Amino acid sequence: MAKLISKTYGDALLELMVEEDRTDEMLGEVTSLRQILSENPDFSRLINNPRVDMDEKLKVVENVFRGRASDELTGFLLTVVSKGRFPQIDDILEYFVNEVEKIKGIGKAYVTTPIPLSAEEKKKIEDRLLSTTSFNSMRIDYAIDESLIGGMKIRIGDRVVDSSISTKIAGLKQSLMNTMLK
Repeated sequence: MAKLISKTYGDALLELMVEEDRTDEMLGEVTSLRQILSENPDFSRLINNPRVDMDEKLKVVENVFRGRASDELTGFLLTVVSKGRFPQIDDILEYFVNEVEKIKGIGKAYVTTPIPLSAEEKKKIEDRLLSTTSFNSMRIDYAIDESLIGGMKIRIGDRVVDSSISTKIAGLKQSLMNTMLK
């Protein structure tokens, strides 16, 4: 159900922005909005509070965003709030960002290594990912997981490439266990 809601509302915003050729502008606004909402959880608690009257919620959204965000984004937020869908706002906005990035050919990758990487190593990984995918550019989130021991894990969408030492050791252990059981 949540995916259907995020797709429905995200597609509506996307369709409007594509028609007006403003996807780049809205992508920046939505990215900023997501950051603002994550840094201000009290705002979401207020808007999601069932004891607060709907008219009050709409006034708060109007006062906070009118003049600071585009009229389209403000109107979109008012619609989301009035339809009782604000609890799903982050999913909706994430869906929108992902769809715009698909249109623009921007890939999203998650790279996990046991130690921090240098800028040169990160550049090599980005270049390799771009050469082996159909993306024009990559947005890469790096994470550290010391339990990997060595190597790395790369996830793009639902594909995972795991060349970590810990996974190789686990595979070797499983292979030895299977051999011993036979």
